[in-house]
Amino acid sequence: MTGGFHVASSEDIRGGRVTDVYFVRGREILRALGRDPHVVAEVRAASLPHEWPWALLAGMEEVLILLEGRGVDARALPEGSVFYPEEPVLELAGPYLAFGELETALLGFLSQASGIATAAARCKFASGGRPVYSFGARRMHPAITPMVERSAYIGGCDGVATIPGAELVGTSPVGTMAHGLVLMLGEEEAWRGFDRVIDPRVPRVALIDTFQDEKFGAAAAARVLGERLAGVRLDTPASRRGNFAAILREVRWELDRQGFSQVRLFCSGGIDEQRILELNRYADAYGVGGSISNASVVDFAMDIVEVDGETRAKRGKMSGRKHFWACSECGNRGLAPAVTKLGDCPRCGHRVSSLLETTLARGTAKRATKPAREIRQFALDQVARAPRAFPAEE
Repeated sequence: MTGGFHVASSEDIRGGRVTDVYFVRGREILRALGRDPHVVAEVRAASLPHEWPWALLAGMEEVLILLEGRGVDARALPEGSVFYPEEPVLELAGPYLAFGELETALLGFLSQASGIATAAARCKFASGGRPVYSFGARRMHPAITPMVERSAYIGGCDGVATIPGAELVGTSPVGTMAHGLVLMLGEEEAWRGFDRVIDPRVPRVALIDTFQDEKFGAAAAARVLGERLAGVRLDTPASRRGNFAAILREVRWELDRQGFSQVRLFCSGGIDEQRILELNRYADAYGVGGSISNASVVDFAMDIVEVDGETRAKRGKMSGRKHFWACSECGNRGLAPAVTKLGDCPRCGHRVSSLLETTLARGTAKRATKPAREIRQFALDQVARAPRAFPAEE
């Protein structure tokens, strides 16, 4: 434990101390027996939460950091890849004692980050291109805020709210103003103070729902700041919200009627993918909190499929190394035993290629780490080609 907070140190994680105790006991037994078999293990998810048709892979950068220097070979999907149930996202090969005790941490890295990235991707997909910002740090333990924000950004969020999260992904943090500021200063002084003090490169977005009806608050903010007002934020509490789309319609109408059509409507508070689909007619941007940061995890498992060159797997799993291939022509993808040669697509006859890339060779990284912005764009391109995210869109 470090710093008095209830978090594990990097040294504890990399040293294998943050693990289920049965891995420690297994290590003790193998050492006592003088055994350290060479194994091949795969990481995959048998199913996805909420009947998602696909998920987005995140957390792989931390997994490779975890495994560096351990003498392990690794092949993996690139971070930001779309994947489907039963597809291996990572293959490890090496002496079991070199990495077996890291299974708990490895799965944790992938499971939570991929869940967050997928939820972000679905919100971005639902928004129809409107900006989506990650506002969920306050719903999670602060020690993992950078991971949460990075995963949300990779999944498609256009910005993140916290300073360390923004530093990690290489952007500026985004945000408007807090209700607390308005409560202390009053609406007009808070709006004017933001405009006078904050860097002029930061868009002027006024919080309008602290004291009064949203349509009157929006008009008041527009009169105070004039053309400098870029938008208004509605964070209306659930007890006052009623029909949120109708409230947005009223605000839009009133702003347009008074000549403030340039003012955009920014919605936050209880926003998720379904609310986004409902509000797109009137909303221009979204701040999404817990539905991204507290997303369901992807239930990855790591299974041994080969021991000392002999194919082997527990019941319900497919033994042996595998080709995980895709056809660039028709998009078909599948698995084949590694003892066979990659050939032609059974659907269209086009040549197929492997999706897993060599990322570690005997514990040494074989590929440079990509910037978060590049991974995000790769993920957005992947999602754009994936099946529709919502059944109603079929």
